[in-house]
This record gives sequence, structure tokens and C-alpha cells, in this order.
Amino acid sequence: MIPDWLEPVRAGAASISADDLTRFTPPPGGDARPGAVLMLFGEGAYGGELLLTERAHDMRSHPGQVSFPGGSVDPGESVVEAALREAREEVGLDPAEVEVFGRLPELWLPPSNFAVTPVLGWWREPSGVSIVSPAEVHAIHHVPIDELLDPAHRVMVRHPRVDYVSPGFLIGPDKDVILWGFTGGIIARLFDFLGWTRPWDESQVRELPEYMLQADPRRSRLLDLEDDPDDTGDQEGEA
Repeated sequence: MIPDWLEPVRAGAASISADDLTRFTPPPGGDARPGAVLMLFGEGAYGGELLLTERAHDMRSHPGQVSFPGGSVDPGESVVEAALREAREEVGLDPAEVEVFGRLPELWLPPSNFAVTPVLGWWREPSGVSIVSPAEVHAIHHVPIDELLDPAHRVMVRHPRVDYVSPGFLIGPDKDVILWGFTGGIIARLFDFLGWTRPWDESQVRELPEYMLQADPRRSRLLDLEDDPDDTGDQEGEA
């Protein structure tokens, strides 16, 4: 049974459309590869929170990217099974501790041709998580939702090499970790849909740090850039 504060998320997930979250949906009859991410809600010292991972800073593809646990759906798996498996492999999450209470519409990442389903989970009985593979995960972030909603932690994020801008969040103990792209877009648009977003100064622009620019920005993979960097006509941060 989910807590009362998550009920709006459950109801919103039942009524939200893909168009509310993105301008990209899988084309009919396409060959998009199925993927799943786990949008895991928990409760910490500061109330409701989201579990996010930060990719290792020396990875060849999008180092330092903050994302939900997730990845490809294996043959024979459901999106729920895939999301929970990936979370177990990345951070040691015990699937038995999670109550799945909904999912968001399938979203499409054109550069990598992934059709991604965000699975919503409530961390009912948390026993803790840890980095399973340091080569892949630099840090685990338990991010309070109140901090994500705080206007002081909202920024527009610019990728300087492709002149691309999208909404983002500053997270981490020192608020020096940038959450943006596909994951940041889902969170921002869901909060908008739920009516949770507080007015914030969209003129505040933060450029990506150098460690996030080491890889080729056009080598987009699952959970990475929300839009095709070639498409510079619309830079309003749509997922």
C-alpha cells in the first residue's frame, strides 16, 4: 500500500499521456528496442524521495549522467521485470522490497531507437542499496522531492558543444551534481502535470561540467540525451 503523498502520482500516471511528457513517441510499426527504467519513490529523513544513479565519470558514453536505474528488456521479460532486474544489477535493490504501483507511457529516444517505459515503484521495505559495479556507477542519490521542487535548485542546462538547452535540477549534498536530459525531462514534466512545480527562474543557465563532455555527445544510448542533438530547432528541454 502506497502512502497518501504518492496517490497523486498514481492517479497522474493513470491519466498522463506520452504527449504530456515528450514530443517523441515510438513510430507505429517501428523497430524500436524495448527498455525500462525504475522510478523508485522512497521515504527518507526529509520526506518523499527518488532514487537516482550517477554514471561513472570515465565511462565512454555520457560520463556522469544522472538517471533512473534501467536498461534493455531481455527476451521474455516484462518491462516491470526488466526495471527491477536492472536496479538489482546496478545498486543491489531487492525487488521483493518494491511495490510497483503504475507506469508512465512508453517514450522514444530517437538517437538510440529505444522505446522506454518508466515503471513506478514504492520502496515499501528498504534495506539499503550500494554500488554493485564502480566501473558503471559513481554514486547513488536519494533525492528529496522537496529539494527537486525547490526553485533554488532548478536551472536550465546547456550542452555547449551542440548548443542544446533543457531544464535541469541541482542535486547532491553540495548541489553540484546536474540532473538533466531524459531523466530530468521526465521528472520536470511529471511534476508539471501533477501541479507540483513551483515558479523558478528559467534565466539561470548552467553549463555541463567538463567531465560530462569527455564522450562524443552524439553517441546517445538508453537513459542519455532526451533529444537528438542534431535537432537544434527546438531547445525547450522536451524529453
